[in-house]
Amino acid sequence: MTKPILVIKFGSASITHADGELDETIIASIARQVAELQEQYNIVLVSSGAVAAGKKFLQGYSGTISERKAAAAIGNPLLLSKYARYFAPYNIAIAQSLCERRHFSNRQQFLQLKKTYEELWASNVIPVANENDVVSDLELKFSDNDELATLIAVGFGASLLLFSTSVGGLLGKDGKVVPEIPEINESILSLADTKKSSVGLGGMVSKLTFARLATRMGIGVVIFGIHTTDGILNAIAGTTGTVCLPQECSMPARRKWLASGSLVTGRVLVDAGALTALQKRRSLLAVGVLTVLETFEGGEVFEIVDEEHNVIAVARAKVSSDLLSEDNKQHDLEVAHADDIVLL
Repeated sequence: MTKPILVIKFGSASITHADGELDETIIASIARQVAELQEQYNIVLVSSGAVAAGKKFLQGYSGTISERKAAAAIGNPLLLSKYARYFAPYNIAIAQSLCERRHFSNRQQFLQLKKTYEELWASNVIPVANENDVVSDLELKFSDNDELATLIAVGFGASLLLFSTSVGGLLGKDGKVVPEIPEINESILSLADTKKSSVGLGGMVSKLTFARLATRMGIGVVIFGIHTTDGILNAIAGTTGTVCLPQECSMPARRKWLASGSLVTGRVLVDAGALTALQKRRSLLAVGVLTVLETFEGGEVFEIVDEEHNVIAVARAKVSSDLLSEDNKQHDLEVAHADDIVLL
């Protein structure tokens, strides 16, 4: 792919009215702006709105898991038909991409997904991704579509990730949009409004959390207001919303996938000596593991936390956590090789 990759995420509150009806004015505006960008970028749209669009067809809808799945089944074709209708005047076809968490946690499935997107881009087709709510396992769901957009951006090596909101960006303590964030830290996260919209799962905390992951992986992120005139175009230009600057990152693609897309199943607490070794890009040995907090099997991905319980790395296990006994610690059993450890 010669063109840079652009991922744009639209939340339910961005593209629907308060009653859940799809806002066709907004979708028409999205199509117009994205059509202007297609020559410059390979584009992925990550769009919520299926549940919001479908729930009105269910009698006595109260938001249970089964009702949300049923609403998504109804709403997905409605959502895609609206996108197809408004992209058609620009001779742009769209494709539906319903994703599940396992498509990212299994690297082979992830690479197949990437290849499919590349085929679509080669024919100037834009994939519209959404979680496959109808069949997604409750234990393996994305936290929301902010996560899905981030996993696509990081896994595919996007140059830019845009999060649309119903407000203009991240608001500071003075109530004004923060125009630029060099690094997303605790003080920045504390600015986020913890409220969620009535139709969506995410919120500003979610956007900042995943923006932090994306920027650490070298991807620029902009949180912009969907109701801003030419909001998408201006967000790319850096003249609207909150621009989160990318950090230096030289990780190869596989390690970026390990840090973002792999499904974490376990957790260990390590001592100061192990932490120092990891920072020097060395393997994790059993002798440095103080406690297994959550068990895992060989080949699975686990988190490594320090003695303050801060997550410092993720790693792919060479052995099962059951083998981390005192006897094995004395023999310097290798829990994870340095090539399979990613510092966060």
